Amino acid sequence: MGRGFLIFLGLAIAASPFAAMARGSSGAGASGNQQAEAKAKEDSGSQKAESKGQSTEDPKKLSQVGGTPLENKAYIIGAEDVLMVRVWREAELSGQISVRPDGKISLPLIGEIQAAGLTPESLAASISHSLTKYMNHPEVTVGVIQVNSKRYFIQGEVQKPGAYPLAVPTTVLEALVNAGGFRDFANTKKIRVMRGSQVFKFNYKEVTQGKHLEQNILLQAGDQIIVP
Repeated sequence: MGRGFLIFLGLAIAASPFAAMARGSSGAGASGNQQAEAKAKEDSGSQKAESKGQSTEDPKKLSQVGGTPLENKAYIIGAEDVLMVRVWREAELSGQISVRPDGKISLPLIGEIQAAGLTPESLAASISHSLTKYMNHPEVTVGVIQVNSKRYFIQGEVQKPGAYPLAVPTTVLEALVNAGGFRDFANTKKIRVMRGSQVFKFNYKEVTQGKHLEQNILLQAGDQIIVP
């Protein structure tokens, strides 16, 4: 074959559809490699942030009990509540802690500190203030992950009797819903709410019909709902 023929053959192959497909496949592979490299860099950055103790969680979502968010400005911490204390970039100072019966918690560096009677937001500010002796501008968040200090109780002919956390304002009707409703032979007209020496009557039929709504009181810690 002559040299001119070989040159012609090479040009024809370069212009063929198969060559175009090969170039497209090569370009797609390069694009895929670039995406993989970008994803690897992103994952690496996330791992580095985690290794530095940085949390991507929104502090506002820290306080949750059974999926119900607690308002850090409103909830009052009590004895036996379980808290999550987080100090940014200080993993050894962070963790889950229970409030003792005397209302205090113990933390590294600062020792004992009063928790009961404070909101999570106020306790975070108190911890932060105490830590300023050891570090500059400590960032502290406190969340309530289990409410044990405020509970109400339901007995009798309901599907799920027992103790329930009083994490948010709860009416008698809402409490009965939380208990899964009534069993077959429940007397829903003679429900009672016992609060110490006080007894409040609750007629489920009347309340659900919009009558005598004053019966649907807000529960307090320690209330006992009895469904005969």
